[in-house]
Amino acid sequence: KTTAINLLLGLRWPDRGAARVYGRDPREAVARRRIGATPQDTAFPQRLHGREVIELVRAHFPDPLEMTELIDRFGLSEFVDRQTGGLSGGQKRRLALALAFAGNGGAMFLDEPTTGLDAGVRRDLWRVMKDFTGRGGTLLLTTHYLEEAEALADRVILIDHGRIRLQGGVEEIRARVGLKRVQLRAPELPQLAGVAGSESIEDRH
Repeated sequence: KTTAINLLLGLRWPDRGAARVYGRDPREAVARRRIGATPQDTAFPQRLHGREVIELVRAHFPDPLEMTELIDRFGLSEFVDRQTGGLSGGQKRRLALALAFAGNGGAMFLDEPTTGLDAGVRRDLWRVMKDFTGRGGTLLLTTHYLEEAEALADRVILIDHGRIRLQGGVEEIRARVGLKRVQLRAPELPQLAGVAGSESIEDRH
């Protein structure tokens, strides 16, 4: 999942095929100006204040969101003028999310965006993300929280060891997660009633 996001952000090159964002190679600056991202792990210059970090990111975009809007939207007022080295993990996470939206892009790539946040803050940020998609924005996020996917996603893809295992709407995925997985060795697999799907690797099914 993180590899997929890195490909779409132009941070890695695909071994095969091509990654496209707004029809362009994501390594092109013109494509990157239309997106925002929050990586799973974040690190800030420890002596810079939160406000300075936001201004640094805003300066890279032609039409960024106003500072006051970012502070209000992500609840940064209590710590935005403190050095980032003294912020808690949850505060850094909120700052990282604000940076993703700072450029006022149309697509956001968020890798585990609410990890380490308490339930109340997580729900507040869900409202921000819902507002973004409600206004026509595109949100691609990775998460281990099923309730987060239920709250935000129109489409869910379940990835296991780099392979897509399930994909579909939230209700469709919910209906299928309780299914049992059976693995067997056989030269050929006959038609079986009640099987949701099958996969063959050599003689394993």
